[in-house]
Amino acid sequence: MKSKAWTEKFMQGVFFVAACASVLAVALICIFLFANGIPAMREIGFIKFLTGEIWRPNSEQFGILPMIVGSLYVTAGAIIFGVPIGILTSVFMAMYCPKQIYKPLKAATELLAGIPSVIYGFFGLVVVVPLIREFGTVLYKANLVKNPGNGNSILTASLILGMMILPTIIGTTESAMRAVPSHYYEGSLALGATKERSIFRVIIPAAKSGVIAGIVLGIGRAIGETMAVIMIVGNQARLTGSILEGIRTLTGNIVIEMGYATGLHREALIATGVVLFVFILIINLSVALLKRGADHE
Repeated sequence: MKSKAWTEKFMQGVFFVAACASVLAVALICIFLFANGIPAMREIGFIKFLTGEIWRPNSEQFGILPMIVGSLYVTAGAIIFGVPIGILTSVFMAMYCPKQIYKPLKAATELLAGIPSVIYGFFGLVVVVPLIREFGTVLYKANLVKNPGNGNSILTASLILGMMILPTIIGTTESAMRAVPSHYYEGSLALGATKERSIFRVIIPAAKSGVIAGIVLGIGRAIGETMAVIMIVGNQARLTGSILEGIRTLTGNIVIEMGYATGLHREALIATGVVLFVFILIINLSVALLKRGADHE
């Protein structure tokens, strides 16, 4: 009995140390970011830093508005492409998929999550960029756009990010739909509703917390992606109104310039990380609130 009690106390201590290590890691990251980033924001000017449209380190001009807008552009594009496909795939897997193909399809969607981001970027660079270049040329010849672009664009990045967030949305949404009690669906059919109407008017609304949580997690994946994006997005620090032109994201800005940055330039990049960190915190807070709402339902 004494040996069993000692083992339980020992394992309790191991679990406590592991939990403390996780909290400590987050705390150290926060301290590093804010200790180095906030002074840079103060020196540059908070408003000037966040709303400035020019990023020119050689002239000590550090405006990250183009990068903020660029990150929002590609994230919004990823949502437009990824969310409908992800939800419809989840509906098929949860409600329509034959047992013979469910396992291969499930394995394929899970494999998407395991593919390194650099492979997505390489696929985009070799396959998607030429297609978007040709698409832009067609639109330019038809006088529908002023600049056809070179294929490295917001549209290309949005397509690739839409692919990358699919596993997150599909996995979360399918699990949420399977968790809905079967009598909801059966009752809807008994009242005369079609199968499709029962799914979209009963099952999905009942699973809305899980569906929205999957979408929010997908947004977090998209806004924090770096390697794939910098390979295909063009990386021009500018504001643009065309999805066929290139831009630069917050993560891309840090990765591209951190290797040679010094002084205020380096601190401004860390401050860019602070802005990105705040975005991720907001996303995580949204997920926590959604889960809390699901627990109360």
